Amino acid sequence: MAWNEPGGGKDPWGNRGDQGPPDLDEAFKKLQAQLSGIFGGGSGGGSGGGGVNLRMFGFILVGLAVVYGFLGLYQVDQGERGVVFRFGAVQDDVVMPGLHWNPPLIDVVEKVNVTRVNSHSHQALMLTEDENIVDVALTVQYVVADPKAYLVNVRAPRTSLTQATESALRHVVGSSVMDDVITAGREAIAVEVQERLQAYLENYGTGIRLDKVNIDRSAPPNQVADAFNDVQKAKEDEQRFINEANAYAESIIPEARGEAQQIIEQANAYRDRVVARAEGEADRFTKLLAEYQLATEVTRDRLFIDAMETVLGNTTKVMVAVEGGNNIMYLPLDRLVQRGGSTAGVSQDNIRNIADSIVRELNDRISSGRVRDTR
Repeated sequence: MAWNEPGGGKDPWGNRGDQGPPDLDEAFKKLQAQLSGIFGGGSGGGSGGGGVNLRMFGFILVGLAVVYGFLGLYQVDQGERGVVFRFGAVQDDVVMPGLHWNPPLIDVVEKVNVTRVNSHSHQALMLTEDENIVDVALTVQYVVADPKAYLVNVRAPRTSLTQATESALRHVVGSSVMDDVITAGREAIAVEVQERLQAYLENYGTGIRLDKVNIDRSAPPNQVADAFNDVQKAKEDEQRFINEANAYAESIIPEARGEAQQIIEQANAYRDRVVARAEGEADRFTKLLAEYQLATEVTRDRLFIDAMETVLGNTTKVMVAVEGGNNIMYLPLDRLVQRGGSTAGVSQDNIRNIADSIVRELNDRISSGRVRDTR
């Protein structure tokens, strides 16, 4: 019989003709048996296999809990602070140093160092108030004062710091002349840049506190460096000449004052000497007047003799008038003085002594009336 012929109790799809629809209860039992086999159960002892499966499942849960707990432990160092983000939202409390725990996969902790001094360098070409271009390089030293603001308020704190530094530096340099920026005014400019930059960062809410701003270099661009150096050298020479002139003035003025004081003192001494001499002469004249009134002839002759001694004592020529005659005796002592040092071998002191003795002899003769004609 062909396979497709009816009869014989056969079905070409493998179904038996005497069997009805499949039993659903039997299908569920087979599925339960297969699941029990997957979790370690066997065909026999259904209740014992179920207890073993529950214990293993509990051990797995405990292990997962322990691992989960260890993953949530973290440590914050002494110089750090922690900021907690729970499902992306920042929490109010800042985590202090120590050992802490937060649920993993729920909380994310960002650590920020709040004691380390960070350094940021910046260099740019700036236009000064007197329309000159200078190349300025500075270093900004800062610390993170507010870690939550540092992480939350701005997306890129260092980028914000760079832009704020550029703005503050441009404002301060643009309000200063070139000489102040390059030479003596660098410290003042650094202080002003720090104050203005700190104000900018506080307005942005970056949580950064500046520690120090240092201007490392400020110079003209390389294209005009030679010309600027010549100008600076000329200014230095000018200042040097001024300093030298001031030093010379400081040295010559005290010397001139000393000389002036010396001249004044000499003049005062001369004045005192002349006054004292005049007073002495006046006192002598007063006393001489009294003597003259007592003995007129004797005093007059004595005055004449003293005057002649004074006059003739300073001359090398001696002339003696002879009483009762027209002849005058002349002693050429000046020639003796001129030849005294070379040929005569007589010193000037000896000649003066000789002249004095001759004068005394003549005075004695005149006074005694024994002058003779010596023609």
